[in-house]
Amino acid sequence: MRLCRVLGSVVATEKHPAFAGRTLLVVQPLDERGADTGDSFVAIDHAQAGPGDRVLVLTEGNGVRQILKMGDQVPIRSMVVGIVDDVDVPGAAGDAGRP
Repeated sequence: MRLCRVLGSVVATEKHPAFAGRTLLVVQPLDERGADTGDSFVAIDHAQAGPGDRVLVLTEGNGVRQILKMGDQVPIRSMVVGIVDDVDVPGAAGDAGRP
C-alpha cells in the first residue's frame, strides 16, 4: 500500500477489456511528510478520487484481483482504494508532542 497524490486522469480509446468502464488515474507516490518520491504511475480508481486528492493505492496485483473478483488473469496491478483525509506523523512540525 502506498500513499499517493492524484495528478489527473488517463483517457484511452483502446485498452484491455479489464479496464472497460474504469477510471484510470495518474498518481504520484508521497513520503510520510507529503513530498514527492519516485515515479508516477497509473492506477484504476475504486474510491472516486480526483486531482489533488491524497489516496491509498494498493500496488499488489493479487490483492487487486481479489477485490475485482475477475479471475487470475487480470492485467491490473494498482488500485486506488481510499481517500486520505489526514496524515499524522509523530515528531513532525505542529505535532504538539503527541506520542
